[in-house]
Amino acid sequence: MDISSLNSLSGLNNLYKENNSLSKTNRNETFDKLFQSALSMVKDTNNLTNAAEQAEISYALGLTDSTHDLQAAQEKANISLQYTVAVRNKVLEAYKEIMNLQF
Repeated sequence: MDISSLNSLSGLNNLYKENNSLSKTNRNETFDKLFQSALSMVKDTNNLTNAAEQAEISYALGLTDSTHDLQAAQEKANISLQYTVAVRNKVLEAYKEIMNLQF
């Protein structure tokens, strides 16, 4: 029995190990990018909410008389908040679905 051809299989094992470590690195980088994106979305929502509150205060104090700017700021904050909540709900739904998987 000629086993000389099996010596080349050891290279496949090394390739698997390298590919497996790359996969873990890519998953970690992907999760990090996703997490940073979510944090950015929350920060943007917070900034828009603060801008809307500032516009309300300015209008209430009589510093501005533009109801258009006030309504635009409020709508931006509202839409941003709705989008953030929708994304959060989908992430929680996906998490619950993953937790219900049986192996």
